[in-house]
Amino acid sequence: MEFGLVEALKLIGALGFFIYGMKIMSEGIQKAAGNSMRKILSTMTKNRYLGVLTGFLVTCLVQSSSASTVMAVSFVNAGLLSLVESAGIMLGANIGTTITGWLVAILGFKVSMSALALPLLAFGVPMMFFKKDKTKHIGQFIVGFAILFWGLSELKHAVPDIKNNPEILHFLGDYADMGLLSNLFFILVGTILTIVVQSSSASMALTQTLCFSGIIPFETAAAMILGENIGTTITAELASLPGNVHAKRSARIHSLFNIIGVTWMVLLISFTPFLGMVKTIAINWLDSADPYTAEGAPMGLAIFHTTFNTLNVAIMIWFVPMLVKLATKSVKSRGESDEEYHLEYISTGMMSTPEMSILEAQKEIAKFGDIVSRMNGFLKDLITTTDDKEFSKTLARIKKYEDITDRIEIDVADYLAKVSQGEMSEESSIRVRGMLRIIGNLERMGDIFYQMSKALERKNEQKVYFTPEQREKILNMFDLVQNALNNMNANLNSEYESIKLSKANELEESINQYRKIIRKEHFESVERGDYNFQSATIYSDLFNSLEKIGDHTINVTEGITGEH
Repeated sequence: MEFGLVEALKLIGALGFFIYGMKIMSEGIQKAAGNSMRKILSTMTKNRYLGVLTGFLVTCLVQSSSASTVMAVSFVNAGLLSLVESAGIMLGANIGTTITGWLVAILGFKVSMSALALPLLAFGVPMMFFKKDKTKHIGQFIVGFAILFWGLSELKHAVPDIKNNPEILHFLGDYADMGLLSNLFFILVGTILTIVVQSSSASMALTQTLCFSGIIPFETAAAMILGENIGTTITAELASLPGNVHAKRSARIHSLFNIIGVTWMVLLISFTPFLGMVKTIAINWLDSADPYTAEGAPMGLAIFHTTFNTLNVAIMIWFVPMLVKLATKSVKSRGESDEEYHLEYISTGMMSTPEMSILEAQKEIAKFGDIVSRMNGFLKDLITTTDDKEFSKTLARIKKYEDITDRIEIDVADYLAKVSQGEMSEESSIRVRGMLRIIGNLERMGDIFYQMSKALERKNEQKVYFTPEQREKILNMFDLVQNALNNMNANLNSEYESIKLSKANELEESINQYRKIIRKEHFESVERGDYNFQSATIYSDLFNSLEKIGDHTINVTEGITGEH
């Protein structure tokens, strides 16, 4: 057949089927796993070796190294994993992603998966309409599995027949006998292919199909696979560009690992002896056909991919701290100071599954709580300082922090709205509603602290003074509020499911009781004329405002627990 525009579109469409199936399958298993996936990643990364095992298992489960890498990046963003721990997951993901090649080699070219696709769809599609979330997500996984292998079947049919297109062999032959340059050329081809299709698993399947069809020889396909290892890291780098510094460093570790691995394979180890070892494994150990034949090529490429990535992990695992240092040096922090606003843990450019995104929002909200808590300390400084310059500086700082709280509320609310647009479990929907309540209360606390600072500014301008008793009592109330804020922040930094309201209620009640005491004493002092009207007004504004802050701290904890 002639390979024209229509045939090219069929090839692209078949590849799209494959990628879409992989995406649906990956999302389905992530949603089905839900909290279990989080717990696995959080507990099984105590050291780099467990991290490798975790990355391997998770990637085998979701059939996408990109998905497990994004999950690792999300956990780093959320502060649940260190860069060293995430590096282990990424190393393991590189081994886990080779499983797709084995599935293609064992099933894709020996079993008619297109014949199984319809029965799988018959099971999977009805499951997607069940009320139970877990059943729906398992159904999504089955549907994705069916579409993936249906796409692979179409891919085989869409590849041109080499007998009718000998010019392709002539074109490739011009680049196949240049030694090292040939390897570098086809590594570049594999890199570009993966960047174009945005999936190393899809480009691996396409490479196996091309080799099976006789369009490219085994050596060329092996070089392309090395390039695909690089291509998948460039995809991650591009995905991390709008992300924060943690996301960029995680992606950079992945890039360094794969690029260094390909470099030692091409420059330090002769390609031919390594392929000879692959041939020995295929024929003598696995009783497979010669990889240099069309029949044995898919299995040979799967062996090559797994052997190379496993060997690379075995070598590079000892250099993880060095990789982390290189990544940290190459991706500079943007000078994070207290006075500069930026979202540290979430980014509109990097969204994974809703469950992972919620973890990132949770960490950002914890930082929001810390910012609000600092404002309480600044207010105390306004009362105790006698230096006019220091007073003005602190006043400006409170105003800046109030602006920051307004912007954080807007940005986090927008982020949560985008998260809500995806498919979420009922538990996640409740969590998002609670988070929206939390950020609303935190922003309101920022407003109240700012209003208190304006009252103290008037006090300073009008030369109004507190009596020693007033000063002592209002500072005591600031301390009680700080205790409530500290408890609130501890709750925001903890697992939401483990939080109880009792401690927050106790602290809020202590604020209410103290406010009743000083309010009663305040009225008595006003009646006796112990201090003037202006001092009395500002004083009452302050203790009433602090009582409102206490109310908002309990509202935040109620947002965490889901209680009212």
